[in-house]
Amino acid sequence: MCGLAFRVVAVIRIDVIWLATEPLDMRAGTETALSRVVKVFGRARPHHAYVFANRRANRIKVLIHDGIGVWLAARRRNKGRFEWANSLATPGLSISSEQLNALVLGLPWRHVGDEGIITVL
Repeated sequence: MCGLAFRVVAVIRIDVIWLATEPLDMRAGTETALSRVVKVFGRARPHHAYVFANRRANRIKVLIHDGIGVWLAARRRNKGRFEWANSLATPGLSISSEQLNALVLGLPWRHVGDEGIITVL
């Protein structure tokens, strides 16, 4: 019997992840989400991901520009909500891939990475 080994290769390169703080209607398709990206961030840059939540923060959509076209992915929480940034502070902010992974899992992403460094005892 011959064994085969597979190597998983990332299809989409993401250099920067942007979190949009204003809610997005989850009925929005690719064109509407892309229009919101341009409105909030000024343009959709190649190899950037843009993350949106609905008003209840129990659903998110991620729009990714891969340099050729755009991808749109969605995730829904069965229970609870995604922790989301305050829309009053800024319409969008940059987060790390570690923070995105925590956000998608429903963890407190603001405390991941440099934000979680303890400097005072």
